[in-house]
Amino acid sequence: MPEKTVPTSTTPAQTEARSSSSVRTAFGCGCVALIGVPLVAVLVLIVTLAWDNRGSTDFPRVAPEDMANRAFQRSQEAYDVMGFKRAVEPGVQALGVSTENTFSSELCWTSGMLGLEDKTVDGAYGMSHDWALNHVPASQAVSGLRRLHQHLKDAGWEVTAYREGGQGKAWHLYVQRDDADERMFFTWYQDREYFTGGAAMPCAYDPRWKDGNTATPDDRQTPPTLGPAQRN
Repeated sequence: MPEKTVPTSTTPAQTEARSSSSVRTAFGCGCVALIGVPLVAVLVLIVTLAWDNRGSTDFPRVAPEDMANRAFQRSQEAYDVMGFKRAVEPGVQALGVSTENTFSSELCWTSGMLGLEDKTVDGAYGMSHDWALNHVPASQAVSGLRRLHQHLKDAGWEVTAYREGGQGKAWHLYVQRDDADERMFFTWYQDREYFTGGAAMPCAYDPRWKDGNTATPDDRQTPPTLGPAQRN
């Protein structure tokens, strides 16, 4: 006789067990996904930070006198555009009062591969040129700054700040380029008719630097006279 086929049936308990198993499986997969997303985000952040800081100390080797000359030429260009005619001799007698024509340098810093450090870079420097004029009336400063503002924009500089001061307030113009590695800055204090300007160059390694040398590059630099006679 043929065997009888006994129909199988699923009890409520078996159905509930299978559902619970499916939920646990799905929940487990979800946990893996939820854990994986933040982990990937962290890894991406680490790689991004490392990439952004990869060239933080990859400065060119440029002699300080060459960087000083570049900074001075930036100032000379701005001086000409402003229309100033006076000759400004090297040096300064009283900061914020007298004329000025000086070089200065600063240390260069690195934040490390992951941006978690903050230390100076041996042998690296940033050269700047600073200048100032006293007795600059509004008739000269206002038109000159507006002309310089437009000139630098046309030349491809990014204007980071420009303010035409109101009654008795200072005028400001700040520009930069090459990811802020090169900057220029100008201020006219109309209450005392005093104009200041300057140019800051990118960081560079001093080819003559030796371990333990504490002298700053500007100690060896004296700018030429700033004025119309310096036009090339």
